[in-house]
Amino acid sequence: MIRVEMLSTGDEVLHGQIVDTNAAWLADVLFQNGLPMTSRSTVGDSLPALVAALQERSQIADVLIVNGGLGPTSDDLSALAAATALGVELELHQEWLAKMEAFFAGRGRPMAPSNRKQAEIPAGAELVDNPVGTACGFAVQLNRCWLFFTPGVPSEFKVMVEQQILPRLQQRFALPEPPLCLRLTTFGRGESDLAAELDQLPLPEGVVLGYRSSMPIIELKLTGPATQRAAMETSWQQVRERVAECTIFEGTEGLPALLARVLAEKQLQLSVSEQFTAGLLQWQLVSAGVALTAGHVLPSQPQSLLLLAEETRKLAQHNHAALALSVGGYHDDHLGFALHTPEGTYAQRVKFNVSRHGLKTRQEVVAMMAMNMLRRWLKGDTVSSGHGWIDVVETIKV
Repeated sequence: MIRVEMLSTGDEVLHGQIVDTNAAWLADVLFQNGLPMTSRSTVGDSLPALVAALQERSQIADVLIVNGGLGPTSDDLSALAAATALGVELELHQEWLAKMEAFFAGRGRPMAPSNRKQAEIPAGAELVDNPVGTACGFAVQLNRCWLFFTPGVPSEFKVMVEQQILPRLQQRFALPEPPLCLRLTTFGRGESDLAAELDQLPLPEGVVLGYRSSMPIIELKLTGPATQRAAMETSWQQVRERVAECTIFEGTEGLPALLARVLAEKQLQLSVSEQFTAGLLQWQLVSAGVALTAGHVLPSQPQSLLLLAEETRKLAQHNHAALALSVGGYHDDHLGFALHTPEGTYAQRVKFNVSRHGLKTRQEVVAMMAMNMLRRWLKGDTVSSGHGWIDVVETIKV
């Protein structure tokens, strides 16, 4: 098995001042290409610590992707650390320097002297092209390991991995077939509740059922070798059946994108009004491609469920939309939803205990509940449904 590791650099990453999105993205890309990441670590802007990490990991990993530290400032130390670990000097790469100078000239700006540093790489290193930035990457061999050095800017890093690093790995190694990963996302049941029901299922050899909890959803993942596809599909069908009531989508499509696709397929138009969610619901829908006929954000106010249903019906009629979805105000742990459809207007009031969570999380839960109400109607299910820790206290249809 090829051991692929990642080393992220920078005090801002080490101390949590920024989220290391590059690491999560790389892990997923490598997994999809049959190279699951074996481990990852982070080192701050310290030359001795960087050199020590390179020397240590290069005796264990087959491939080490080093991210960050290739900028023009004094705390960008990755190139110097690589040269120090190799026992060589840094050399100015004249072709890359010329490319950098042309880059700045094309934008009508002089290149700062500090940028010359970005064209310095260890003697004997292989340059790794960066087509969208000024910091070139490079590759070197140290001990048993092939090391790739990349800039920390996500847009540059991603292009270099896809266009430069993956092709090199595919040429150098006989990559295994990517593992199979079957996914579905649930809403409304706790992780321990799902585990109690699913962990007793027999699984094929080498296959693992995993849980990823991210309030307010839990993703289930069945992962295993592609050679076990038939057996995995059988196990996956059992998982599907046991969590059918709380499943909101399969794969990685996302609920807003699913709604956008189904609404387009059925040629249905939607209007939205929201109080407690303060525009979050509309933002999620529009970002996924739902073309709303109207969208209103109103102040939160107490109102009867019947009044909320009536206002939702009028919203649809006024905007000539077949569907309208409303989120009411949040008062005393109660909140109302209404969905107008060609079959009538459905409304439900719920009581739920998420007061221990902040406002943002509570709004995300409510937006998900509203979208799930629409999804259930589009699928032909009953619109109102309990969610384990959320009690439906009143439902009407008018």
